[in-house]
Amino acid sequence: MYRLLLLSFLVLQGLALMAQENGYAREIVKTLSSEAFKGRAYVGDGNKKAAEYIKNQFQSIGLKPIEESFAQPFDLKVNTFPSNMSLKIDSLELVPGQDYIIDPYSSSLKGNYQVLQLKMKDLLNEDILKKTINTGLGKVLLVDVTKFNPKDKKEEQLAGELLNVLKYNPQVPLAAVIVYTNKKLTWSTANMQAAKPSFILNKELDLSQIKTVDIQVSARLINYTSENIVGYIEGSVQSDSFLVAMAHYDHLGLMGADTYFPGANDNASGIAMLLTLARHFQKYPPKYSMVFIATGAEEIGLLGARHFVEHPLIQLDKIKFLVNFDLAGTGDEGIKVVNGSVHQKPFNELRQINDRLHYLPSVQKRGEACNSDHCLFHQKGVPCFYIYTLGGIKAYHDIYDRNETLPLSYFDNYSQLMIDFFTQFE
Repeated sequence: MYRLLLLSFLVLQGLALMAQENGYAREIVKTLSSEAFKGRAYVGDGNKKAAEYIKNQFQSIGLKPIEESFAQPFDLKVNTFPSNMSLKIDSLELVPGQDYIIDPYSSSLKGNYQVLQLKMKDLLNEDILKKTINTGLGKVLLVDVTKFNPKDKKEEQLAGELLNVLKYNPQVPLAAVIVYTNKKLTWSTANMQAAKPSFILNKELDLSQIKTVDIQVSARLINYTSENIVGYIEGSVQSDSFLVAMAHYDHLGLMGADTYFPGANDNASGIAMLLTLARHFQKYPPKYSMVFIATGAEEIGLLGARHFVEHPLIQLDKIKFLVNFDLAGTGDEGIKVVNGSVHQKPFNELRQINDRLHYLPSVQKRGEACNSDHCLFHQKGVPCFYIYTLGGIKAYHDIYDRNETLPLSYFDNYSQLMIDFFTQFE
């Protein structure tokens, strides 16, 4: 009877602790993805606000800076859209982020323009393409890609390359290009500015009725100083060797004055994982020293990670293992481990922990992929994983990646799996 009561107490205590961690993670995600942080990018200094917030969390947890400060600054260029943005098809006002997105390389443009129309397949007709370029001076080209069925990959690639010529080549005299699609809108960032603006539009419209388009866009290519936030916990046995947990804190920011991209799953959830692990290991120091890196400017080309590996605050060859956390907020179908097939032994250990304790529905592996910050470390020979959750909501790089719809349903189990993995690492 006593043993049963003790077991029940320990189970309830564990559930209470996990609920507490979930509450902490939820607060992190809610804060970082809130409107006050402006999408954690470069208009309105949302990026700097996020960095300061994470520094304060590091300090509150009790992490130590490796040098004098938690911050490792670096410079970048970024194309921004800081002012009101408007796109009207004839008299219909479209909703930014919902009906359309602007190409991140776009430049400024204001005015009302006549519309030319092509279907994507028309780009492969040399006569039609030349006529469009010759008659397109000062007009907006609308390209319908919805029913394009290329006969092979080469044809698809050629059509895409020709579309990019129309969008980006300064010698093409179009005022702007609009790509009409029925696919999901997915935005990104850019560190250069093209000669003209372009848009992707997916609102259901009768294209045959479109005559004019009114465009109001202000773009600014700016210099900006971002930073990596780096703290550590000294190891209890081998303090000169390191385990590293990493996640990027930046996101896409503002598209115009009023439309922001919250980035709850991408990657406020990864920062929540980073801070959850930091809180645990501050109380229970691991065998090796543990370094926590919140990287900046991942979305614009892995710039924070690149700066770190080129100016490392610790010896890269002293890193026993690194795990990069991105998209940590779902998990209905488990997790995917990039480099799992490269580093088979640690992957097997991770999977065995999960098989034994049933934290997640699955632990799946894949090969190399240069799709997040781990890639720069991998290229330097640092053993590493990049892990992201599977299943659940599909919001990604859009205005719907919000705290309110991010489940975090497997977050506690996922964080406990990673605590076990780091704790047992040899």
